[in-house]
Amino acid sequence: MIYTVTFNPSLDYYVKVNNIKSGIVNRTTAERLAVGGKGLNVSLALKELGEENLALGFVAGFTGKYIRDKVTELGLEYDFIEVDGQSRINVKVRSNTETDINGTGAEIYQSDVMKLVRKLKSLLKPNDWLIICGSVPSTLDDTTYATICKKLKNISGINLVVDACGRLLTETLKYHPFLIKPNIYEMCEIFGLPTVPDLEGIYACARQLQDMGARNVIVSMGSSGAAMVTETSQSMYVRAARGQLVNSVGAGDSMIAGFIHEYLKTNNYFKALNFATAAGSACAFTKNLATKEQIEYVESLML
Repeated sequence: MIYTVTFNPSLDYYVKVNNIKSGIVNRTTAERLAVGGKGLNVSLALKELGEENLALGFVAGFTGKYIRDKVTELGLEYDFIEVDGQSRINVKVRSNTETDINGTGAEIYQSDVMKLVRKLKSLLKPNDWLIICGSVPSTLDDTTYATICKKLKNISGINLVVDACGRLLTETLKYHPFLIKPNIYEMCEIFGLPTVPDLEGIYACARQLQDMGARNVIVSMGSSGAAMVTETSQSMYVRAARGQLVNSVGAGDSMIAGFIHEYLKTNNYFKALNFATAAGSACAFTKNLATKEQIEYVESLML
């Protein structure tokens, strides 16, 4: 079974504004609402690819109710924990550039984290997948994901996947996650690099993350593709498909879903990375998460 965890799910309000200008009233030409949050995006992408999964996490307030209603409508299985405050609203402005204004999120405390840990202990079995993604609210610190990993370390054979920034990610590495997926800028931030390195430099940084405990590392690079180092000492690169960027939200989450889907099917790292890159590209080429057919079409362009 595959489980995703989203600490900070959101109600995403997408607005299109022609030639937005600061300091004056701007009017939208199009708008839509969608549920968001990295773990939820992974769950929705996995469901589209035919992979059974359960979305876990925290919701709060009227936005939390909307998130519950929307994922029910989408047919996604979930088991959220209700907490205080409001689930965040993120504003995604699409004009001549993409501008995102992300909310703070619900009020989650250590007692709530322990509720999640108890739930996970009751669910997880050997060979299950646990995917922990995204940010945590300001009420929690950057050791939160490591705390969860520590509490679960006695459950053998879990395939742990972590997609987060900074210490929220690096603090988990001592628990040997099966896969981490920093993007190129997150990787540069971790190592204090002023500029993006070349491919060999990316491999070197990814191997340093392995030395810190990660088993497999994907570094996503947007339109430049993705690089990976594996626990079988392979280094590989896949070029992204060419296409028009429509919306980058969810592309990295689709990569994770695509990788897991293909890896479960083939047990082949390169095929999984190729399909993951196709999934990320396909998502970037559409305003929503990509369909399986769209991903397979993009993958066919990459062969």
